[in-house]
Amino acid sequence: MAARRVAVCASLAATRPLPLGRRRLSPVPRSALSGAAMEPAPRWLAGLRFDNRALRALPVETPPAGPEGAWTTPRLVPGACFTRVRPTPLRQPRLVALSEPALALLGLGAPPAPEAEAEAALFFSGNALLPGAEPAAHCYCGHQFGQFAGQLGDGAAMYLGEVCTAAGERWELQLKGAGPTPFSRQADGRKVLRSSIREFLCSEAMFHLGVPTTRAGACVTSESTVARDVFYDGNPKYEKCTVVLRIASTFIRFGSFEIFKSADEHTGRAGPSVGRNDIRVQLLDYVISSFYPEIQAAHASDNVQRNAAFFREVTRRTARMVAEWQCVGFCHGVLNTDNMSILGLTIDYGPFGFLDRYDPDHVCNASDNTGRYAYSKQPEVCKWNLRKLAEALQPELPLELGEAILAEEFDAEFQRHYLQKMRRKLGLVRVELEEDGVLVSKLLQTMHLTGADFTNTFYLLSSFLVDPESPGLAEFLARLMEQCASLEELRQAFRPQMDPRQLSMMLMLAQSNPQLFALMGTRAGIARELERVEQQSQLEQLSAAELQSRNQDHWATWLQAYRARLDKDLEGAGDAAAWQAERVRVMRASNPKYVLRNYIAQNAIEAAERGDFSEVQRVLKLLETPYHCEAGAATEPEATEPTGGQRSYSSKPPLWAAELCVT
Repeated sequence: MAARRVAVCASLAATRPLPLGRRRLSPVPRSALSGAAMEPAPRWLAGLRFDNRALRALPVETPPAGPEGAWTTPRLVPGACFTRVRPTPLRQPRLVALSEPALALLGLGAPPAPEAEAEAALFFSGNALLPGAEPAAHCYCGHQFGQFAGQLGDGAAMYLGEVCTAAGERWELQLKGAGPTPFSRQADGRKVLRSSIREFLCSEAMFHLGVPTTRAGACVTSESTVARDVFYDGNPKYEKCTVVLRIASTFIRFGSFEIFKSADEHTGRAGPSVGRNDIRVQLLDYVISSFYPEIQAAHASDNVQRNAAFFREVTRRTARMVAEWQCVGFCHGVLNTDNMSILGLTIDYGPFGFLDRYDPDHVCNASDNTGRYAYSKQPEVCKWNLRKLAEALQPELPLELGEAILAEEFDAEFQRHYLQKMRRKLGLVRVELEEDGVLVSKLLQTMHLTGADFTNTFYLLSSFLVDPESPGLAEFLARLMEQCASLEELRQAFRPQMDPRQLSMMLMLAQSNPQLFALMGTRAGIARELERVEQQSQLEQLSAAELQSRNQDHWATWLQAYRARLDKDLEGAGDAAAWQAERVRVMRASNPKYVLRNYIAQNAIEAAERGDFSEVQRVLKLLETPYHCEAGAATEPEATEPTGGQRSYSSKPPLWAAELCVT
């Protein structure tokens, strides 16, 4: 079978027929794209074999003729899924880190340093093109924060092409941050070191956690700089341009199908390819035949049923993906339709974060003023985005059929997968009970009430003693208390964020002119601010000893219910010792010790900004084995604090981490 896949992959260019009425577009010479007369020849990367099926199967705009830079002039790109572009060279590109597991997908072995480092810096920065690469930018639209934004597209990313491996697999390569495209909308098409390190590390962290995701193969920085106003306070600073090599089967997303959308009733914006149902059909044919071949084969004679089966599978994959997010405490931050993969992968790591103190209303994007993409709302938002995909697939998939599939599949698949994962996280390995969902809900409620650390609390539960006669319950409770938020942490977390005079004025407006207040769209924000004020008032009257006592009571109550549930699980096991060993093994394999906490990423970023990439590389290796302490490690690695102190990578975050602003 593998040999057959290789043969198909290698011969596709010669055998695949073009859609009727299509004219084959001649590829633009690499010399024109790179600005160089001849590309340097790779050595370590010489084995990469490109076969760029997407550019053959889908319409590609040849950029208009004009002076230098005309290709990147912001414009609508009607009647095309891609437009040809060229990376903009960087000054003195320098490799930050490589992910060997991600590059192994392409058939690349361990790089022979230091020659490979220079080669990676050259080709993965976009300063030179690999033989067979055909840079292009993908055209898509999207609903951003619930509103249709019209044409968006790859404003900072570039398709390089698709690499076929000896195993018969096909991987699309992308450069993120390689310069402007027609979709950059007056921006520079660049990414900077801090955001690139975060995307690079999190892409790989998510994969090793077992979450469906795109991958990141390399991170390359440079001496080129761009100005960024990080805090939007009118004080921009220059930051180093950096590029991430991204890898996935495809980066086609929900928004790829929204380029055909007619004028939106709320925003008035439309997609650039309104009325081009022929292209929608091409795109559907390409996606289903390339990435869902079993669906294509099963419904070759009935396109409506084929498209329904495709949408059903995308719905299920998306539901499972967001269930995985909830179970590791991951917040995406920008769940727009243009950031939703057609394969059910986590895609486009902009503002994101892992929960530290458990807060279902946690928002990891400083620009999300309404909390639309809060942690607890992620399943609901993904379902909303799927409905927009169903709308975008009309008329090839009747909307009533798409909505029926969504209603039938999403909630059921999410709940099934979520509860299955949570049972494993709690070590419920033998018996499944209907009330398990209640146990999980009460656990999360207890974590919320006590401000418990999400990752560490689950990890700690694997050492909970099942036998009620066993000594050590007080010791276990004491360890749990260490994972609960201190009084200082809570006071900082619930510190009011609005000037009292401004809050008073807003409340007066709400009473005197509720219509105007509603139009301002601040109701949710005011409600959160009032909650902070109330919480702050209560915390001021609370002592540390009282908080500790209250937290112990909450946890003792839940642990009693947990122990009773474990007893029921044990009843289904013949050998108590074997059951206990299986329980601990399953829990250690389901509850990571390490996630990419914001403070860990920030420490690596600050070191890299000083020219020291060793912390990025150290964190990358750590995140490749997030569950590696299941048998216990002799020594645990430590992170260096900006102050010079040491902190375990599995520690609760320091107080300063709460002040980190992710935009």
